[in-house]
Amino acid sequence: MKKPLLITDCDEVLLYMVTHFREWLAEDEGVTFDLDRSDFYRSMRRVDSDELITEKDAWQLLNKFFDGQMHRQTPVEGAVAAIGTIAEHADVVVLTNLMDFRKEARTRQLADHGIDVRVYTNQGPKGPALKAILDEYAPSRAVFIDDLAPHHGSVRDVAPEIGRLHLCAEPSIAPHIPCAHKAGDADARIDDWSSALPWLLDRLVNSPKADLQAAVTLKDSEDK
Repeated sequence: MKKPLLITDCDEVLLYMVTHFREWLAEDEGVTFDLDRSDFYRSMRRVDSDELITEKDAWQLLNKFFDGQMHRQTPVEGAVAAIGTIAEHADVVVLTNLMDFRKEARTRQLADHGIDVRVYTNQGPKGPALKAILDEYAPSRAVFIDDLAPHHGSVRDVAPEIGRLHLCAEPSIAPHIPCAHKAGDADARIDDWSSALPWLLDRLVNSPKADLQAAVTLKDSEDK
């Protein structure tokens, strides 16, 4: 019988990113980053002129961070232990929105922190990439975790039968992120791993609901 599958994002779910990005911007790039704003590129200003960073420059700075500053990132509290516990019962993979050439660096980064899992890179909405992972693993059950609401909507559109947990572990930005649960695109919103782990284990291991394969088979028969 196939194992359950956890498909999880990385930044602000497994590893803190945005606070380390902010520190690096201030130290090396002369840029302030206001974490209270949900609009990414409008949150950055140049220290010397108070000029807003353009969207193009903001993405260039973010890419520069991932090119040379990933060593700054630290594990989210409780994430390493939780993933270890889940891995005793289910397959675990990471689906991260980084350019494909950064896949090996992200894999090494996670392994260095004690999270030794397969990494899939993606650009844009995560639904199609997640569907390909489901096709590859054909799990009995599956749950998706991400910190951004649009990805939950994308996943719901292609795989409504899987569990979806909205988790943003960075407290400085969590209150400003639209909630996928309130929007109806996630089954729950839990922003800490101590509370998320029992929910995930229930969905992946203990849930009395029918297995994912049975649900998919039923859906396919109804569509014919």
